[in-house]
Amino acid sequence: MSDDRTFVIIGAGQAGAWAIYALRDEAEFEGKIVLIGDEEYIPYERPPLSKSAMLGGTSVEDAFFWPREKYDEWNVEMRLGVRAKTIDRAAKSVTLSDGATIGYDRLLIATGTRPRLLPIEGKDLSGVHYLRTIADTLAIQNDIPDGGSALIIGGGWIGLEVAGALSKRNCKATVVELADRLCGRAVPPEISDWLLSFHQGHGVDVRLNTGVERLIGKDGKLAAAELPSGEVIDCTLAIIGIGVLPNSEIAEAAGLYIDNGVVVDAQGHTSDPDIFAAGDLTNHPNALLGRRIRLESWENAQNQARVAAKAMVDKGEDYAEIPWFWSDQFDANIQMIGVPQSWEQLATRGDPASGEFITFYLKDGKIDGAISVNNPRDVRFAKRLMQAGKQVSVDDLANPDIKLQALLKG
Repeated sequence: MSDDRTFVIIGAGQAGAWAIYALRDEAEFEGKIVLIGDEEYIPYERPPLSKSAMLGGTSVEDAFFWPREKYDEWNVEMRLGVRAKTIDRAAKSVTLSDGATIGYDRLLIATGTRPRLLPIEGKDLSGVHYLRTIADTLAIQNDIPDGGSALIIGGGWIGLEVAGALSKRNCKATVVELADRLCGRAVPPEISDWLLSFHQGHGVDVRLNTGVERLIGKDGKLAAAELPSGEVIDCTLAIIGIGVLPNSEIAEAAGLYIDNGVVVDAQGHTSDPDIFAAGDLTNHPNALLGRRIRLESWENAQNQARVAAKAMVDKGEDYAEIPWFWSDQFDANIQMIGVPQSWEQLATRGDPASGEFITFYLKDGKIDGAISVNNPRDVRFAKRLMQAGKQVSVDDLANPDIKLQALLKG
């Protein structure tokens, strides 16, 4: 190799995998790449973990981005099953949990997030799980009670996806949410109401304004859960999904600037010129939204990592995209764009009762975000309207006789 530099990537998830791809196939970096991951698996996608993989419909290998041979082709040194413990910025080295030290010329931190833990009596019982890794998915898969009952603590996207998936195994799901509505931080009340009705219509028992007092075991295994009201719900499986936290500790210990994640610029530079970061743990600027954000998003982890990887070889370009998220629940494909901070005006095109519609969020006469159910085509046009900064009206957006293409040209 003509380039004698060593680039180290901490984190073998979505961002780490796509950084390798960008370095080799897009930036044509010919130096050494070392990938550090604390799981034994090569990089894999997480969305299938709460869906087909959890039910055993697909194998673990199906979630891999590329087979192991591809990393060999890219000449990547894989250090899997070990954790990066410390970063020595002065020595430009990373110390691993197995005692090894790896020097770097440039470093990418792509450590993602981890589940927020619930301190509750019975949390260590067999049958109680979080869902983040392949190991979590395999453990849940073994504990799904066909024809039995499961408790899902948390009415966010992961919890609702799991509820939908479990129904395919004839498992009765109860969702317990502390807030007064589902996905309250991400969607307006109207969409929360639709989600509630949708899941109840599919047989999910949803309890709002409700927590869990304790988990009750029998012979070390989960048997039931007690609610604050004193009601006891029988269940042999519990999945906790109450949010995630950025894995920014190693960056903070190294003295990098932290504020709700690792602070980076539009190209992924941290406060150290030789250290970059990408993915769920970054607090980054978005010129299209006009503010800094931290996203827990499949697409952001992929595309921001590609931008940061190119910046590592001084081929940087500013990263700014309309955030996009998706979720599959029962027969509904839900897609969201934007990250609205409020919902000043709403416009809905289509009938929510039909299971196919899109709701737009407006701010100052422009689309600030949108959420659709089984309507990906309109999401694409909504995204283009956002990017163009087009002035639109609630009446025009809600009128199905006015094509969104026409609003884009107007």
